[in-house]
Amino acid sequence: MLKEDLIAYSKTIGIDDIGFASADPFLTLKERLKQQQALNYQSGFEESDIEKRTHPELLLPQAKSIIAIALAYPSKMKNTPKSTKEDPRGLFCRASWGEDYHTVLRDRLDKLQAYLQERVPEAYVTSMVDTGELSDRAVAERAGIGFSAKSCAIISPIYGSYIYLGEMITSVPFEPDTPVEDGCGTCNICVEACPTGALVQGGQLDAKKCISFLTQTKGFLQDEYRKVIGNRLYGCDTCQTVCPKNRGVDFHTQPEFEPDPEKVKPLLKPLLTISNREFKDTYGRMSGSWRGKKPIQRNAILALAIYKDDTALPLLEELIKSDPRPVIRGTAAWSYGKIAANKQPEALRFLSERLEVEEDEEVREEIQKGLRFEKEITP
Repeated sequence: MLKEDLIAYSKTIGIDDIGFASADPFLTLKERLKQQQALNYQSGFEESDIEKRTHPELLLPQAKSIIAIALAYPSKMKNTPKSTKEDPRGLFCRASWGEDYHTVLRDRLDKLQAYLQERVPEAYVTSMVDTGELSDRAVAERAGIGFSAKSCAIISPIYGSYIYLGEMITSVPFEPDTPVEDGCGTCNICVEACPTGALVQGGQLDAKKCISFLTQTKGFLQDEYRKVIGNRLYGCDTCQTVCPKNRGVDFHTQPEFEPDPEKVKPLLKPLLTISNREFKDTYGRMSGSWRGKKPIQRNAILALAIYKDDTALPLLEELIKSDPRPVIRGTAAWSYGKIAANKQPEALRFLSERLEVEEDEEVREEIQKGLRFEKEITP
């Protein structure tokens, strides 16, 4: 009865799906994580302690069950702004549309926890979303929310992979739900479509090659990935958009996740001069802002080179001359050289002048890369 009541209550507070699992150790996951660690495939953003990631009783000694929840987010937006030659735009992935999902899921979990503890005052409970120790996907899979796909995402039979996940460990012994049967079969489209080959094979991800990870790093982006990220400012949706299970899937059940088109597909050039205050006011409520403005600006600079936007050269010149951050100066120099080599070869004299005065070795290396673009097109 309590389980049915909890399910019914979850619908009244905006939870799209809910499932129940045992709090037994995740032993299969444990071996997989050990392998990932040995192969150096982890991003570094996740919890490093494999024991905590796989043993719920370490997080809650009284653990008997885990309640998994899922909230659907949209895959399409209305009135999508178009990029033009004069005004190119970048893109935030769908998982960063609307309000930060961590905030929204915590709100739902807090309400669910309050209801459970009202019904069972002696219950022990602890909840987490994404940044917690447990693997959201492993819990969701065990709880019957969806199956673990070759893309390493959980795919719900109803909502596809466009879902956010959270969980609650509790001392209440709920009857577990039945896991969803694997639905990938022989399909390997996501693995083949991954732009960087980060999906090593179905179900195995080299997180350090994943564009979602790369767009969040703060240092210089490796040369081999600079063209591949395209106009992505944060995250990557390729493995989701090519998935047949996501065909026609587009749910708008959560008002908080509705995108503001001008924020999730913003003009690139204004991002180069945005202040910290403006960035926080504009993007601070989005999950894609959590690393600050520097990675977003770096990615915007790289995107301008992909677009070969020569109207951005004056802005890039100013960054190269005046920005105090080496990553921004250096990336701007690389992008400047890439654009100028195709549009205005004579403008590369500016890079030669900057090379004479730049003191940071990494920035100097990026300026030299920019200068080499001129040599590549010289007859």
